[in-house]
Amino acid sequence: MLKVGITGNIGSGKTTVCKIFEVLGIPVFYADDQAKELMSTDGLLIEQIKAAFGSESYFEDGSLNRKHIAAIVFNNSDQLVKLNTLVHPAVFRAFDAWAKKFDGDNHTPYVLKEAALLFESDSYKMCDRSLMVSAPLNVRLQRVIARDGITFDEANKRNDRQFTEAQKLDMADDVIINDDTQLVIPQVLKLHKRYLALATK
Repeated sequence: MLKVGITGNIGSGKTTVCKIFEVLGIPVFYADDQAKELMSTDGLLIEQIKAAFGSESYFEDGSLNRKHIAAIVFNNSDQLVKLNTLVHPAVFRAFDAWAKKFDGDNHTPYVLKEAALLFESDSYKMCDRSLMVSAPLNVRLQRVIARDGITFDEANKRNDRQFTEAQKLDMADDVIINDDTQLVIPQVLKLHKRYLALATK
């Protein structure tokens, strides 16, 4: 079964694109949502996080102490890398198990894996194709400012934590332009047709 990784820098609108694919009947694995869930449900990952960041990483009820983790990793790139090194393999395992559910399902020719750090985490290597949702920086930052109610500087800082748009475009197999001037749905339909053809090869 064909696996397509989809990504885009902050504010690119990749979630909107994923929703269009879902309307077409294509299952989407949201890696970032899964990562948050796994940090509270995956026994191995929980033990690894406690070992790396202290037992206070979790409350007595077993839920993640997000403030404690955030305080450690927020302004420390080495600690953030350490956290990601623990979380990403757990997400890989979860994606593998999820994708296997659709093997042999004639109604599911391909699946999507949505991940903000598709290229940064090397998870694109688990996919047959990679799709980048692209938009100019100023458009993306304005969307994030409006969506999250943050300042321009905060939005810029979030953007700087990811590979640049140019780096990702260079690594992607396919691109959807979501710059508010080009229609997105026809681009999705064209790729959907391409992926269906590839899935039946």
